[in-house]
Amino acid sequence: MESPICEKYIWENGGITLEILRVDNLKKVYGKGENAVHALDGVSFSVEQGEFVAIIGPSGSGKSTLLRCATLLEKMDGGDLIYLGEAAAKEENGKCVYASKAKLKQIRKYFGLVFQNFNLFPHYTVLKNITDAPVCVDKVPKEEAVERAKKLLEQLGLADKADAYPCQLSGGQQQRVSIARALALQPQILFFDEPTSALDPELTVEVLKVIKELAKQHMTMIIVTHEMQFAKEVSDKIIFMEGGHIKMQGTPEEIFASENERVKEFIGKLNA
Repeated sequence: MESPICEKYIWENGGITLEILRVDNLKKVYGKGENAVHALDGVSFSVEQGEFVAIIGPSGSGKSTLLRCATLLEKMDGGDLIYLGEAAAKEENGKCVYASKAKLKQIRKYFGLVFQNFNLFPHYTVLKNITDAPVCVDKVPKEEAVERAKKLLEQLGLADKADAYPCQLSGGQQQRVSIARALALQPQILFFDEPTSALDPELTVEVLKVIKELAKQHMTMIIVTHEMQFAKEVSDKIIFMEGGHIKMQGTPEEIFASENERVKEFIGKLNA
């Protein structure tokens, strides 16, 4: 019988901390033989409850691929993927073996994902975009789902947009609806894949403010971002990736004071 402590919790500073996500030696390869591209090669990290983790690095470093593997949108080629002590995938005899469909369905409820390009249903109102998954997937009673959605819209400054359609909203408003939709499923951890990349600077500030408020509420989050000042101010941990590897991970203070030449060069370019 597996121990609930060793898999689900970690000892820290004399206490027990809930480990939401653990990734061990994750590998992702595109193609075969001489044409094989190792998009991710031995990536390992963990995320504790209430932790805010920022993933930074140059384009093509594997950041978005990592998020897609962690959220089961891409199949891993090796390594372990563990949510709350439950294995979504484990490496056995050199191959990545996924859990049963029933187990993966349960594990998918643990996380939410906010995309770069909103991915809202254009023919649904804002309210229906938010309530659709809780009602249809989680079988939440419609009245409860509507009440939950309206509270989220109020928190995100969109209380007057419930009956609007996505085409009637600004990019920043659409991204806030996308965040509300993810939160409506009450995930244990929320992933953001460059949520401001499609927005102008003014709307970027608007969305980052919402994410910062979620961090203050100790929502467990992972964000792929190029917003260095935001990562420095809000993150508990920053992961620097390049070439499919984690080159460095640590606190914002450790990353921004790093003597690692590649980290210094990357941060310097974005802050220039």
